[in-house]
Amino acid sequence: QLQLVESGGGLVQPGGSLRLSCAASGVTLDYYAIGWFRQAPGKEREGVSCIGSSGGSTNYADSVKGRFTISRDNTKNTVYLQMNSLKPEDTAVYYCAARRYSCSGYVPAYDYWGQGTQVTVSS
Repeated sequence: QLQLVESGGGLVQPGGSLRLSCAASGVTLDYYAIGWFRQAPGKEREGVSCIGSSGGSTNYADSVKGRFTISRDNTKNTVYLQMNSLKPEDTAVYYCAARRYSCSGYVPAYDYWGQGTQVTVSS
């Protein structure tokens, strides 16, 4: 059974940076695409970024393009989300999720979810 654990969230000032980690256990991530999603209070969960199983395919929501970078280290069974130039509207609980092989922006397409990590951008 694949288990995902997010870490790296916290409180940061506008313009600051954070790096989120999504560590997997139980199963190798080699065959899984990993998506990052976020959910702000009162809003639906939305896709932020995704990386395919080989790492050769990545995509980003328009709202984070040029600021966030997704990467993976399959030797560590971990996926990262580097977040730069953070804005107050990035405040949310961030989740990572896994599905076989290819990315999807569709929340129900993912089979495994982490518990989430809070990111708060505020001065």
